[in-house]
Amino acid sequence: MRVIAGAHKGRILKTPTWDGLRPTSDRLRETLFNVLAPRVRDARVMDAYAGTGALGIEALSRGAAHVTFVEADRRAQALIDENLGRCRIESDYAIIRAPAGRAFETIRRSPAFTTFDIVLLDPPYEMPADAALAGVDSLIAPDGLVVLEHAKRTDVPSEYDTLVCTRRLVSGDSALAFYACRP
Repeated sequence: MRVIAGAHKGRILKTPTWDGLRPTSDRLRETLFNVLAPRVRDARVMDAYAGTGALGIEALSRGAAHVTFVEADRRAQALIDENLGRCRIESDYAIIRAPAGRAFETIRRSPAFTTFDIVLLDPPYEMPADAALAGVDSLIAPDGLVVLEHAKRTDVPSEYDTLVCTRRLVSGDSALAFYACRP
C-alpha cells in the first residue's frame, strides 16, 4: 500500500498485522481522489473508521489543510501514527479515539470542533450504511461532501437526514457513494 500522489507520493504505508481491518485498495483510493481532486486542497477532512490512515494521509499529501483521523482500535491508532511518521507528516492532523457508534458525538463535543469540507467513511462492510451515516450531517460544512465506502452488493440510501446521494462509483467488490447536503 502506498501514497498515490502529492507531496508524499510513493511512500509505503504499513498494513495491519491482525485481522479485522480492510484497507482501501490503491486503485479505489486513486479513483476516489481523482473525483475529489478539486475539493482537497486546503480542505478540512475527516477520515472516519480510519484503520491504516491511508485515506487521510492521501488527503494531506494532496494539500488538505487538516485531517482528523477517527478510530476506535488502539492498535489502528498506533498504525496511523506510524504511517504518518513514515511520511514525515508532523502537523495538520489529529487522531481521535472514539467508541464505535459514538464517533461523531465525541467529535461534536470536542472544544476544537469545526465542520469538515470532506468526510470519508470507511466502516466495516457489515455495518449498515444508515448506521455509518448517522449523525454525520451535523459535521459537514454547507458545501461539504460525504463519501461512504461500502461493499458493492450493499444498498445505500439515496437520502439520509439532510444528505442526498449524488453519485455512486463501483470498483471491484467495493463502491463509493457520494453525499452532499440537500440544497
